[in-house]
Amino acid sequence: MKNGELIGEMIAWEAGSPKRVNHFLKVYGFAKAIASREQLSSTTMNIVETAAILHDIGIRPSLEKYGSCQGPQQEKEGEQAARDLLIRCGYQDQEFVNRICWLVGHHHSYDAVHDIDHQILIEADFLVNLHEKEAPAEEVQRVRDSIFKTSSGKQFLDQIVG
Repeated sequence: MKNGELIGEMIAWEAGSPKRVNHFLKVYGFAKAIASREQLSSTTMNIVETAAILHDIGIRPSLEKYGSCQGPQQEKEGEQAARDLLIRCGYQDQEFVNRICWLVGHHHSYDAVHDIDHQILIEADFLVNLHEKEAPAEEVQRVRDSIFKTSSGKQFLDQIVG
């Protein structure tokens, strides 16, 4: 399945929530741009893009199960929801599916980031979240200093939010 088809599946998943659709599309765009500028392999690019499309898939089941969608709830519910959707959509590469699900299940975990795909997903999500919540300059600078590591992510943050 191509990303366009997966995006269609996520739009259907988020039916009735244009805000969440717009959010994941923006994260996808930033993740794709950062990954491209950081010159990742095509395999890693595909992982980053697919994880960005699915990163917030846990919001809906979290709201249904807990009545809220805090980061840990989103991560917990998102990992299984992503796996179910990927399998239903015909993704058969188990290593690929496992990596996407792990990223979805850790996209709010900032303390142990060791891989570039995880880093880019987090940065792309922050680029959108900081703008959407109109974060004050002090928070933007704190996040830039503590979270952002890629030169492309920092440049985008400085140009868009900072």
